[in-house]
Amino acid sequence: MSYKEQLSIAGRFLTENDHFLVLNHVSPDGDATGSLLAMGHLLQTLGKTFTLANEGQTPRKLLFLPLSESILDLSTQELPPFSTVIALDCGDFKRIGDASRFIMENAQILNIDHHPTNDFFGTVNIVQTEACSTAEILFDLVKQMDIPLTEELAKPLYMGFLTDTGGFRYSNTTAEVMSKAAELLSCGVSPSDMAERCLETISKTYVQLLRLVLETIDVSFSGKVATLSATLDTIKEVDADSDDLDGLVNYARNIEGVEVGILFKEKDENTIKVSLRSKHQVDVGKIAKELGGGGHVRAAGCTINASLKEAKQMIYEILKQAMGEHDEHSN
Repeated sequence: MSYKEQLSIAGRFLTENDHFLVLNHVSPDGDATGSLLAMGHLLQTLGKTFTLANEGQTPRKLLFLPLSESILDLSTQELPPFSTVIALDCGDFKRIGDASRFIMENAQILNIDHHPTNDFFGTVNIVQTEACSTAEILFDLVKQMDIPLTEELAKPLYMGFLTDTGGFRYSNTTAEVMSKAAELLSCGVSPSDMAERCLETISKTYVQLLRLVLETIDVSFSGKVATLSATLDTIKEVDADSDDLDGLVNYARNIEGVEVGILFKEKDENTIKVSLRSKHQVDVGKIAKELGGGGHVRAAGCTINASLKEAKQMIYEILKQAMGEHDEHSN
């Protein structure tokens, strides 16, 4: 089935149903949140009723667009179960998290995503791995359905483009992506305002956390792998939250000569969240998938139920195969 046909089927799913639960993934980022809000505006235009939600809090810095105040945190709120669901930017069904308990057993699910690890869990699936973001797929859906591209709709779409391309710097930034982004700008989006809000503004807590985390830098594999660790004690010391951990992994990846950057985030003594980033050669999505996670070739993540020391050893063992080298630490 062609991509255009998939978009047409998704359009019918939206027009033929009336009341939707719209979800994104646990620990939502700019693309997940932008896609959630864009879908809200799209459904609003169609005259549908909907509930926007995710498990956990939406990052504070992303809560500045219309409809963001209506996003529910399903880790603290209850809902009746829904029979019609839209899942956005979820690489597999597990990424919905405990919010899945609000989905009826025989629910109709529209799954829109761009992750190569997507397991096609929907009744209707649009999985376009060549898209820079889920927001780009929604842009195409809006065009396919002849929905007016208003400023209110353009802003969250641009948020998804901007954040998942790293400010239009990553390898998923194509001429087509830039052309679509330019059209969003023509709708009234301010690129400087969006960049400042989504990419540049950091909290004082972030700076304090960064200072401590940088002290944990560990370089291995002949300088090709760099890791950082955010322990539970460190996070508690500066009273950091999930927002303050965002982007720390890039400090490891961006070191000259480093191919793979990794951030280990200690959730508790036996739960470690791992963020992986690579530059050119290593498919970190494959590494994450091997450990029950997922993502993209250059950006992925997983959760390991082990101690910090054990989690590091597990990652290092897989890296030995991925990089074809022995683990030779050098600080």
